[in-house]
Amino acid sequence: MSTLTVNDLRFDVRRSDRRRVLEITVDRGGELILSAPPEVPDATLRDFVQRKRMWVYKQLARKEALGHQTPRKEFVDGEGFAYLGRTYRLRLVAESDAAVKLVGGRFVMPKALARDGREHLIRWYCERGGPWLSGKVQEYAARMEVLPAGVRVQDLGYRWGSCGKGGWLYFHWKTILLPASIAEYVVVHEMAHLHEPHHTPEYWRRIERALPSFEQSKAWLVERGRAVEGL
Repeated sequence: MSTLTVNDLRFDVRRSDRRRVLEITVDRGGELILSAPPEVPDATLRDFVQRKRMWVYKQLARKEALGHQTPRKEFVDGEGFAYLGRTYRLRLVAESDAAVKLVGGRFVMPKALARDGREHLIRWYCERGGPWLSGKVQEYAARMEVLPAGVRVQDLGYRWGSCGKGGWLYFHWKTILLPASIAEYVVVHEMAHLHEPHHTPEYWRRIERALPSFEQSKAWLVERGRAVEGL
Protein backbone atom coordinates (compact mmCIF):
# COMPACT_ATOMS: atom_id res chain seq x y z
CA MET A 1 0.00 0.00 0.00
CA SER A 2 1.34 3.46 -0.95
CA THR A 3 0.30 7.00 -0.09
CA LEU A 4 -0.69 10.02 -2.18
CA THR A 5 -0.67 13.60 -0.93
CA VAL A 6 -2.69 16.29 -2.72
CA ASN A 7 -2.48 19.72 -1.06
CA ASP A 8 -3.36 19.02 2.60
CA LEU A 9 -5.07 15.68 1.90
CA ARG A 10 -3.15 12.44 2.41
CA PHE A 11 -4.56 9.18 1.03
CA ASP A 12 -3.71 5.55 1.58
CA VAL A 13 -3.75 4.11 -1.96
CA ARG A 14 -5.10 0.58 -2.16
CA ARG A 15 -4.81 -1.13 -5.54
CA SER A 16 -6.70 -4.30 -6.39
CA ASP A 17 -7.07 -6.47 -9.48
CA ARG A 18 -10.78 -6.74 -8.67
CA ARG A 19 -11.35 -3.00 -8.77
CA ARG A 20 -12.55 -1.36 -11.98
CA VAL A 21 -13.22 2.22 -10.89
CA LEU A 22 -11.63 4.81 -8.60
CA GLU A 23 -13.26 5.37 -5.22
CA ILE A 24 -12.52 7.57 -2.20
CA THR A 25 -13.52 6.43 1.29
CA VAL A 26 -13.39 8.54 4.45
CA ASP A 27 -13.23 6.00 7.24
CA ARG A 28 -14.63 6.42 10.75
CA GLY A 29 -11.40 7.81 12.11
CA GLY A 30 -11.12 10.40 9.34
CA GLU A 31 -8.40 8.54 7.42
CA LEU A 32 -8.63 8.85 3.63
CA ILE A 33 -8.52 5.76 1.40
CA LEU A 34 -8.18 5.87 -2.38
CA SER A 35 -9.04 2.54 -4.03
CA ALA A 36 -7.86 1.98 -7.60
CA PRO A 37 -7.11 -0.66 -10.26
CA PRO A 38 -3.40 -1.62 -10.45
CA GLU A 39 -2.67 0.05 -13.77
CA VAL A 40 -3.98 3.58 -13.06
CA PRO A 41 -1.05 6.07 -13.02
CA ASP A 42 -0.49 8.49 -10.13
CA ALA A 43 -1.28 11.48 -12.36
CA THR A 44 -4.78 10.12 -12.94
CA LEU A 45 -5.19 9.55 -9.22
CA ARG A 46 -4.21 13.17 -8.53
CA ASP A 47 -6.68 14.48 -11.10
CA PHE A 48 -9.43 12.36 -9.55
CA VAL A 49 -8.66 13.66 -6.06
CA GLN A 50 -8.63 17.25 -7.31
CA ARG A 51 -12.14 16.81 -8.74
CA LYS A 52 -13.38 15.21 -5.52
CA ARG A 53 -11.56 17.36 -2.97
CA MET A 54 -14.56 19.53 -1.99
CA TRP A 55 -16.60 16.38 -1.32
CA VAL A 56 -13.73 15.07 0.84
CA TYR A 57 -13.56 18.31 2.84
CA LYS A 58 -17.31 18.17 3.48
CA GLN A 59 -17.08 14.56 4.70
CA LEU A 60 -14.20 15.38 7.03
CA ALA A 61 -16.06 18.40 8.45
CA ARG A 62 -19.19 16.32 9.00
CA LYS A 63 -17.26 13.59 10.83
CA GLU A 64 -15.50 16.14 13.02
CA ALA A 65 -18.81 17.76 13.97
CA LEU A 66 -20.43 14.43 14.75
CA GLY A 67 -17.37 13.32 16.71
CA HIS A 68 -17.90 16.14 19.21
CA GLN A 69 -21.42 14.86 19.87
CA THR A 70 -20.47 11.33 20.92
CA PRO A 71 -18.79 11.23 24.35
CA ARG A 72 -17.59 7.84 25.51
CA LYS A 73 -20.10 5.92 27.57
CA GLU A 74 -19.61 5.23 31.28
CA PHE A 75 -20.86 2.05 32.89
CA VAL A 76 -22.78 3.67 35.73
CA ASP A 77 -26.41 3.57 36.81
CA GLY A 78 -28.65 5.43 34.37
CA GLU A 79 -26.24 5.54 31.42
CA GLY A 80 -28.05 4.93 28.12
CA PHE A 81 -27.04 2.31 25.56
CA ALA A 82 -28.59 1.76 22.14
CA TYR A 83 -30.16 -1.41 20.77
CA LEU A 84 -31.98 -1.39 17.41
CA GLY A 85 -32.44 2.37 17.53
CA ARG A 86 -33.81 2.62 21.07
CA THR A 87 -31.95 3.72 24.19
CA TYR A 88 -32.04 1.53 27.29
CA ARG A 89 -30.74 2.69 30.67
CA LEU A 90 -28.18 0.66 32.58
CA ARG A 91 -29.02 -0.75 36.00
CA LEU A 92 -26.16 -2.09 38.09
CA VAL A 93 -27.15 -4.82 40.53
CA ALA A 94 -25.37 -6.76 43.26
CA GLU A 95 -25.83 -10.12 41.54
CA SER A 96 -27.20 -11.49 38.28
CA ASP A 97 -27.18 -14.82 36.47
CA ALA A 98 -25.72 -13.17 33.33
CA ALA A 99 -23.12 -10.52 32.55
CA VAL A 100 -25.70 -8.51 30.58
CA LYS A 101 -29.47 -8.87 30.34
CA LEU A 102 -32.22 -6.70 28.87
CA VAL A 103 -35.03 -6.82 31.41
CA GLY A 104 -38.03 -4.53 31.77
CA GLY A 105 -36.63 -1.95 29.40
CA ARG A 106 -33.22 -1.79 31.11
CA PHE A 107 -29.81 -3.29 30.62
CA VAL A 108 -28.91 -5.14 33.80
CA MET A 109 -25.29 -5.81 34.76
CA PRO A 110 -23.58 -6.91 37.99
CA LYS A 111 -21.65 -4.08 39.62
CA ALA A 112 -18.56 -6.27 39.81
CA LEU A 113 -18.43 -6.43 36.01
CA ALA A 114 -18.92 -2.71 35.34
CA ARG A 115 -15.18 -2.13 35.10
CA ASP A 116 -15.13 -4.36 32.00
CA GLY A 117 -18.63 -3.36 30.98
CA ARG A 118 -17.74 -2.48 27.39
CA GLU A 119 -16.36 -5.95 26.72
CA HIS A 120 -19.43 -7.64 28.21
CA LEU A 121 -21.89 -5.43 26.33
CA ILE A 122 -20.11 -5.95 23.01
CA ARG A 123 -20.34 -9.70 23.55
CA TRP A 124 -24.08 -9.31 24.19
CA TYR A 125 -24.49 -7.23 21.02
CA CYS A 126 -22.69 -9.93 19.00
CA GLU A 127 -24.87 -12.68 20.48
CA ARG A 128 -28.07 -10.76 19.73
CA GLY A 129 -26.88 -9.38 16.41
CA GLY A 130 -26.11 -12.75 14.85
CA PRO A 131 -29.68 -14.14 14.89
CA TRP A 132 -31.29 -10.78 14.04
CA LEU A 133 -29.04 -10.10 11.06
CA SER A 134 -29.25 -13.72 9.88
CA GLY A 135 -33.03 -13.39 9.92
CA LYS A 136 -32.87 -10.34 7.68
CA VAL A 137 -30.49 -12.11 5.30
CA GLN A 138 -32.92 -15.02 5.02
CA GLU A 139 -35.77 -12.59 4.44
CA TYR A 140 -34.04 -10.99 1.43
CA ALA A 141 -32.16 -14.00 0.01
CA ALA A 142 -34.85 -15.18 -2.42
CA ARG A 143 -35.81 -11.64 -3.45
CA MET A 144 -32.19 -10.76 -4.27
CA GLU A 145 -31.46 -14.18 -5.81
CA VAL A 146 -28.47 -14.91 -3.58
CA LEU A 147 -27.52 -17.74 -1.26
CA PRO A 148 -25.05 -16.45 1.36
CA ALA A 149 -22.88 -18.99 3.14
CA GLY A 150 -23.64 -17.43 6.51
CA VAL A 151 -23.38 -14.39 8.77
CA ARG A 152 -20.66 -13.39 11.19
CA VAL A 153 -20.75 -10.45 13.62
CA GLN A 154 -17.48 -8.89 14.74
CA ASP A 155 -15.49 -5.64 14.90
CA LEU A 156 -14.90 -4.46 11.32
CA GLY A 157 -13.14 -1.20 12.11
CA TYR A 158 -14.56 1.61 9.97
CA ARG A 159 -16.90 -0.64 7.94
CA TRP A 160 -20.50 -1.47 8.77
CA GLY A 161 -20.34 -4.66 6.74
CA SER A 162 -18.30 -6.71 4.33
CA CYS A 163 -18.95 -9.40 1.75
CA GLY A 164 -16.18 -11.98 2.14
CA LYS A 165 -14.87 -14.94 0.21
CA GLY A 166 -17.12 -17.95 -0.17
CA GLY A 167 -20.29 -15.92 0.14
CA TRP A 168 -19.88 -15.05 3.84
CA LEU A 169 -21.43 -11.79 5.07
CA TYR A 170 -19.71 -9.92 7.90
CA PHE A 171 -21.34 -7.18 9.96
CA HIS A 172 -19.91 -4.85 12.56
CA TRP A 173 -21.44 -5.47 15.97
CA LYS A 174 -22.44 -1.80 16.03
CA THR A 175 -24.95 -2.53 13.26
CA ILE A 176 -27.31 -3.88 15.91
CA LEU A 177 -27.29 -0.46 17.61
CA LEU A 178 -28.82 1.20 14.53
CA PRO A 179 -32.57 1.63 13.99
CA ALA A 180 -33.97 -1.55 12.49
CA SER A 181 -34.64 0.01 9.08
CA ILE A 182 -31.06 1.31 8.85
CA ALA A 183 -29.57 -2.02 9.92
CA GLU A 184 -31.77 -3.64 7.27
CA TYR A 185 -30.21 -1.36 4.63
CA VAL A 186 -26.73 -2.44 5.76
CA VAL A 187 -27.81 -6.06 5.25
CA VAL A 188 -29.14 -5.40 1.74
CA HIS A 189 -26.05 -3.34 0.90
CA GLU A 190 -23.75 -6.26 1.63
CA MET A 191 -26.01 -8.85 0.01
CA ALA A 192 -25.93 -6.89 -3.25
CA HIS A 193 -22.16 -7.34 -3.27
CA LEU A 194 -22.70 -11.06 -3.82
CA HIS A 195 -23.73 -10.02 -7.35
CA GLU A 196 -21.66 -6.87 -7.86
CA PRO A 197 -18.32 -6.45 -5.99
CA HIS A 198 -18.18 -2.70 -6.75
CA HIS A 199 -20.59 0.22 -6.42
CA THR A 200 -21.60 0.26 -10.07
CA PRO A 201 -24.93 1.65 -11.35
CA GLU A 202 -26.22 -1.93 -11.60
CA TYR A 203 -25.24 -2.50 -7.98
CA TRP A 204 -27.39 0.41 -6.80
CA ARG A 205 -30.27 -0.74 -9.03
CA ARG A 206 -30.18 -4.12 -7.31
CA ILE A 207 -30.44 -2.42 -3.94
CA GLU A 208 -33.31 -0.23 -5.11
CA ARG A 209 -35.26 -3.24 -6.38
CA ALA A 210 -34.92 -4.94 -3.00
CA LEU A 211 -35.29 -1.81 -0.86
CA PRO A 212 -36.95 1.11 -2.74
CA SER A 213 -36.42 3.53 0.17
CA PHE A 214 -32.69 2.82 0.44
CA GLU A 215 -31.63 6.41 -0.38
CA GLN A 216 -33.11 7.68 2.89
CA SER A 217 -31.36 4.97 4.89
CA LYS A 218 -28.09 5.59 3.08
CA ALA A 219 -28.26 9.32 3.86
CA TRP A 220 -29.15 8.63 7.51
CA LEU A 221 -26.13 6.35 7.88
CA VAL A 222 -23.76 8.94 6.42
CA GLU A 223 -25.11 11.82 8.48
CA ARG A 224 -25.92 10.14 11.78
CA GLY A 225 -24.20 6.74 11.83
CA ARG A 226 -21.25 7.98 13.84
CA ALA A 227 -23.59 8.98 16.67
CA VAL A 228 -23.84 5.32 17.71
CA GLU A 229 -20.09 5.06 18.29
CA GLY A 230 -19.87 6.46 21.81
CA LEU A 231 -19.68 3.05 23.49
